[in-house]
Amino acid sequence: MLPNYYQFFSPIKILSGSKAVSNIPYEMGLLGCKRAMVVTDKGVAGAGLIEIIKSAFADSDRQIGFIFDEVPPDSSNRIANKLAKLFEKEQCDCFIAVGGGSAMDTAKGANIVISEKSDDLLKLQGAENIKADLKPMIAVPTTAGTGSEVTKAAVIYNEEANCKMSFVSDKLYPTMAVLDPAMTATMPPKITATTGMDALTHAMEAYTCLQKNPVSDVFAKGAIELIRKYLVRATENGKDEEARLGMANAALMAGVAFSNSMVGACHSLAHATGGACHVPHGLANAIFLPWVLEYNSDKVPEYVAELSGVLGGAVDYLEAKDQAMVTVTLVRNLLVRLNQISGMPIRLRDAGVTEDKLPTIAKLTINDGSLILNPKEVSYDDALAILKKAF
Repeated sequence: MLPNYYQFFSPIKILSGSKAVSNIPYEMGLLGCKRAMVVTDKGVAGAGLIEIIKSAFADSDRQIGFIFDEVPPDSSNRIANKLAKLFEKEQCDCFIAVGGGSAMDTAKGANIVISEKSDDLLKLQGAENIKADLKPMIAVPTTAGTGSEVTKAAVIYNEEANCKMSFVSDKLYPTMAVLDPAMTATMPPKITATTGMDALTHAMEAYTCLQKNPVSDVFAKGAIELIRKYLVRATENGKDEEARLGMANAALMAGVAFSNSMVGACHSLAHATGGACHVPHGLANAIFLPWVLEYNSDKVPEYVAELSGVLGGAVDYLEAKDQAMVTVTLVRNLLVRLNQISGMPIRLRDAGVTEDKLPTIAKLTINDGSLILNPKEVSYDDALAILKKAF
């Protein structure tokens, strides 16, 4: 069924392929930029990936003005504020965010502070509070999961309140996404698995949430098909360039999908678990995805059911609720396979969450903005019940 009304917007230029990063200086020239602030973390820098970026500038009149490699696992408001001051001190005119979601969210956060001429990022949290045009941002993902390279959202950890804060605005879209298999080749199997499940969660929630639309559905289904084909391959063999590029494109397509249709309860639970217990976002999504699909199946069984064939399962002449459970089973089977290959946890207890934390996570969940577009209402008791099942 078509919605009575929908909007779709994705203004990002995409460069995808082998040695795609070599085009960054040229693209900076087209943007009128001369001096870039590279935003990354110690792990990415230690893996030699920033050297690949630096080599692209060897014969260029464009410059890397500063390399900021202090991004924490959970992007924080203090780090974003610090980066904003450095950006201006070093006289940079654009960002190159190299890493996973934290690096990109940190760059987005600093970009907000600079462009809005604010002294504190947290003053602008929420939806559509950003009015100024932001500095150009080139996003180079080193994981294949968050989709931050094509989304209008940033999730920033509030160190004072000990929770994650969301920023959503059409102003937050990066200018460009650069997908290069060399930039994801060093990901270890467990991170490959968890980030890949993050992308799958984005696509499946985009397809089943209240704001789904026919354009985002195409991107969501395309992402799921690529994940079905390439996630296990990329986890088993990180040097498989085709699988790496396939997963990079899957994450991007899922990002385009959910940036327009948004997500639901799985993300709310994951945000809450990350805030309360510091479980990585992709891992939390992986653990919750089958349980949330099952929970939503009695409300939107036809949407969940339609994904069974995209995941490679047999499409039988079953009632929608029964076919939806085929989808759930296929997701659970994928989790077991990834656990066998990489050791990725598939229960909360194995991810370091203790049972006494579940009520706190449930309280945070029902106050998370992603819950608004979940197809089925979620109360505190509902959230706690899902958490107990996932534990």
